[in-house]
Parts: sequence; structure tokens; C-alpha cells
Amino acid sequence: MSDAFFEFDNRIRRINRKRINLAGGYVSVVGDDGLIVVKPRRKRARVPVKSFLFLAIGLVAFKAMIVVGLGQPVYQDRLDKLSAGSTIERAGAWVMQMDPLTITLATTIRAQLPNF
Repeated sequence: MSDAFFEFDNRIRRINRKRINLAGGYVSVVGDDGLIVVKPRRKRARVPVKSFLFLAIGLVAFKAMIVVGLGQPVYQDRLDKLSAGSTIERAGAWVMQMDPLTITLATTIRAQLPNF
């Protein structure tokens, strides 16, 4: 009797696993023998474009605030020291380098905060 229960339990697990897989979408395929078989739809790797956009905007705003706080000459001096370091430090210096958008945003922020 335990063998019958074990086989039944395995069948229930397979059915539940298939049901969960098919919940994300499915495709009906006609096999060589004419039998219609339902298969789960393949999941594509989706790139979160909105997340990358928010990350880029946040990074530019962060760099602009640092440039406003330190000033451009001090910021450039620190970037020069960072670019003379190890590979990771050089990568950080490349990411944190001043680009035209950062400079424009920093001058705009500095104009809005005259006492800063």
C-alpha cells in the first residue's frame, strides 16, 4: 500500500509542478503523432530599462551634488588621484568623471543655491 501511495504522491507533485509552469503561459504544439501537447512558454530575460534609467539619472545627480559641494577643481584633483590607483579605482574614476550633463546640472544647482 505504501508503494501505491508513493506513486500517487509523485503523480500529484508532477501535476502541480506542470500546473505552476503552465501558469506563466503556454503553447500548444502538435506532435508527430498528431497529439496536441501543451508546453510552458519559454521565459525571456527581460531587461529592466526603467531601472537602468533611474540608476543613470541618480548617478548624474549624485555627481552633480558632489561637484557643487567640493567645487570643480577639488573634484578634478580627487579624480586624478583616483585614476592613478588600482584597476577598481580607475574604473571608479571613469564612472565618476565629469561629463557635460553633470557640469550643466551642477551649475544649475549652484545658481539655485547662492550661499552654498
